[in-house]
Amino acid sequence: MLSAKVSAALNKQIELEAASSQYYLSMASWGETQGLNGVSTFLYEHADEERMHMLKLIKFVNERGGHGIVPSLKQPPVTFKSVKAVFEEILKHEIMVTNEINNLVETTLKEKDYTTHNFLQWYVSEQIEEEALARQIVDKLKLIGDDKSGLYFFDRDLESMAAKTKGQMDKAKGQR
Repeated sequence: MLSAKVSAALNKQIELEAASSQYYLSMASWGETQGLNGVSTFLYEHADEERMHMLKLIKFVNERGGHGIVPSLKQPPVTFKSVKAVFEEILKHEIMVTNEINNLVETTLKEKDYTTHNFLQWYVSEQIEEEALARQIVDKLKLIGDDKSGLYFFDRDLESMAAKTKGQMDKAKGQR
């Protein structure tokens, strides 16, 4: 059974994961309207991934005797300055999510909820990957600078990466 403190902290994380999904969805939509098919495909996939993180938390809370709350969300921004600005925002956002996951882990340890602590280790590992990927993308965009042909190839590469990731996710879903 979840303590009230852990349950509240998990529901706060559910809201953060849902907001992350919406944020990336808004970025994807913006990218699509800018002719950036690779960026938008990549971000649509990322939005879906964040939604899956939220669902995993909701199911865990419910299975442990709590109540996973589906949050209402405020509208994310609808326009962005540039592709580089989008991915810089993503990196900043993922760092914030990592900090929140760490706070949640700390709460579980204080409450001696080792089952939830164990469950959250997947999120800890996931955040390492999320931050690393965002940093790599920001670094590539810094290298490209204002080179339009570089942006074209970057966009194409992201589209290939998204297709590969989708294939891996579909394969993993089939193995469950």
